[in-house]
Amino acid sequence: MSAADFTRRLNETRREQRWANQRPRDAATVILLDRSQASPRVLMGRRHMGHAFMPGKFVFPGGRVDRCDGSVPAATEPDQAMIERLSIAMKGKPSPRRARALAAAAVRETFEETGIALGLPASGNRSRHADWRAFFDLGLAPDLSALTFIARAITPPRRPRRFDTRFFAIDMTRHGISTEAAMRPSEELEELVWVPIEEARTLDIPTITSVIVEELENRLADDDTLAATVPLPYYHVVRGQFIRETL
Repeated sequence: MSAADFTRRLNETRREQRWANQRPRDAATVILLDRSQASPRVLMGRRHMGHAFMPGKFVFPGGRVDRCDGSVPAATEPDQAMIERLSIAMKGKPSPRRARALAAAAVRETFEETGIALGLPASGNRSRHADWRAFFDLGLAPDLSALTFIARAITPPRRPRRFDTRFFAIDMTRHGISTEAAMRPSEELEELVWVPIEEARTLDIPTITSVIVEELENRLADDDTLAATVPLPYYHVVRGQFIRETL
């Protein structure tokens, strides 16, 4: 599908917008890719039905940025080009620390929600923050350079939660990260499934998630290396309508 098709689908989706408006929170999501088979697979999780935001929907692991994410020790850092792209049109006061925190939040949320640690062996590194303690207890530190920034989307106004979400991807096969032993459900995601990327859209997923999946499919078809220099889609609402810009 084309970019026009993607924005049309987002604008045709019916959604309740009855809540008081709020400023979007910085958030990060990770698409874990398993490319060991003919068709790439992606990891998705089903949100608990008790959640106020998107109950029962299948999503990628992710969540909002914590204050500690900007300073947590890491085994590797995002390159300067990614920091700069993450900072483009950043709401509020842009800073390299905020951009770096997005990548760290992606790693932390993936670990919290799936048990999968996107890290490298490291000794002596520790975080005083409770949200990172279990990660470092594995003898690992976050591998931020393994992430590729691929898309951005902001939740429409007057929804129960609003996030300014940066989507990252990681080729698990290339980075040699084992998932099966560590993977487990969590308080956020009660069911985890690996599905071929072309089948992900058949799950009960939010419209924006299906759009990002198709954006990734198109990108992999054109460039299976996920080169960091490719223009990135950025979906947000202007005067009541979703638009697609590029970063």
